Amino acid sequence: MLFTPNVIDDSESPRPELDRPARAVSSAGRRCTALRHELTSPALSFLMEAHDGLSAKLVEEAGFPAIWASGLAISAALGVRDNNEASWTQVLDVLEFMADATTLPILVDGDTGYGNFNNVRRLVRKLCQRGIAGVCIEDKLFPKTNSFIGEAQPLAAIDEFCGRIKAGKDSQSEDDFSLVARIEALISGHGLDEALRRAEAYHAAGADAVLIHSKRATADEILLFAARWGNRCPVVIVPTMYYATPTEIFRRAGISTVIWANHNLRAALMAMRQTCQRIRADETVIDVEARIASVHDIFRLVGNSELEAAERRYLPQRPATSAIVLAASRGRGLDRLTEDRPKCMIDIRGEPLLRRLVATLNDCGVRRVTVVRGYRKEAIDLPGIATVDNDAYAVTGEVASLACALEDLTGDSIVVYGDVLFRRYILDGLLSVTGDIVVAVDALWERHGEAGRVRDLAAASRRFSKSYLEDAPVLLRAIGSDLPEGEVAGEFIGMIRVNQRGAALIRAEIAALREEEALAQADLPELLTRLAVHHPVAVHYVTGHWLDVDDLAGLAEARNFP
Repeated sequence: MLFTPNVIDDSESPRPELDRPARAVSSAGRRCTALRHELTSPALSFLMEAHDGLSAKLVEEAGFPAIWASGLAISAALGVRDNNEASWTQVLDVLEFMADATTLPILVDGDTGYGNFNNVRRLVRKLCQRGIAGVCIEDKLFPKTNSFIGEAQPLAAIDEFCGRIKAGKDSQSEDDFSLVARIEALISGHGLDEALRRAEAYHAAGADAVLIHSKRATADEILLFAARWGNRCPVVIVPTMYYATPTEIFRRAGISTVIWANHNLRAALMAMRQTCQRIRADETVIDVEARIASVHDIFRLVGNSELEAAERRYLPQRPATSAIVLAASRGRGLDRLTEDRPKCMIDIRGEPLLRRLVATLNDCGVRRVTVVRGYRKEAIDLPGIATVDNDAYAVTGEVASLACALEDLTGDSIVVYGDVLFRRYILDGLLSVTGDIVVAVDALWERHGEAGRVRDLAAASRRFSKSYLEDAPVLLRAIGSDLPEGEVAGEFIGMIRVNQRGAALIRAEIAALREEEALAQADLPELLTRLAVHHPVAVHYVTGHWLDVDDLAGLAEARNFP
């Protein structure tokens, strides 16, 4: 089915040119042309409902060619009824976010046009300004009532509604902007003849397509309309009530476009209700986390990576930071799960623990990551990382692994255990602390007391306080598992930041350990304690929001870690 769009003589009604950049005009024009193609293409097209920027992104991600900006869904998302309780300017604000969030063309559910011809022409001008590709207006009275509420809703007079159509077409600033006339005659019980009479009038007035609506459970009257209409212009349908009709029937009937009008909102409503009820009943989110999208998925959808790229381009840049991940050991307490892989490659909600760790480092701008491998080293094969091997992992400790990667310990660097997960802000904070060597210490270490596990307890020059305002840095005194309880200020979380001088200090201390023949069994707490005797080692306090995977309990926590 091929359609020739109506050409309206607007020689006496010049369209005002809008003062906006040529690039915006080009983008809006492309969207309008794309929607016009969907309406006039001989193939059946499908538009999917969206009601905000995020749902618009999901529609695009799913592969739909265009978006239906549903009036019902937008109103409900704002918490109001579908009776023009949200003003058209409030709807316009939502549409602007949607247009910015996606490259797809958007067909807007414009209700009745929010008034008479004057409201319609102002609406169309504003939609074109915001890059919206088309509007659908219905032949009812303002304020509208949703079509599925009540019976025999009054319709607009045909000549008055034709005036709205002409006003809208005369006001568009994009040649391919589409105006779809929605016919409510079948909804209001006026029958097929009245629907066809209105369709002919609206087509003559300049409508680019007609939307024929029905609330019956079968598509019979829709198919009769399509047969008698004879493809004089594109026909759009909304099978909300007659959803069981096979799509192939619409294709054979010559329907132009099918709109799935409210399904994203309804799906979200059910999911949010179930999640709220479950969390309220359980008073925990442990059983919910595995069933919902991750925070990283949200970051991906809203384009955090683009912002990071822009920050690198426009903001003053701190020196590039690299990272060394110590992941040579098999790990204790997870023997059955580490028969064929090291602990760092255990599955955490569908991806290896190490992949999540590296992703967090990357999110903080740490792009060059070196992983020290050992046990089952062939299993550590992730894109975007460098590797070095500690083949003596079975008889050496953490410092020996670090010694294998000393060539990568240059400039600003992070050293971190390979079994640690943490929120991004912890690393952001660590990177901002002044000092040659800075260690991250959890001030809420006592929360782990009931677990009975050995901890890397830290003694420092001052305990954490929510209100302290002292300028002097907090300095490390020692790290160990047997410190007197009165001296403990927190737990070392297995993360260190060093600058160029700090890296040199660590290399010198490792050389001293090697000379003393003490390198093989040394661990990071011992190395840091030795350094703290002769050089200031700064402490950066954190308050939870991290964990290490030492055993099955830690693994269970990791799988619920956001």
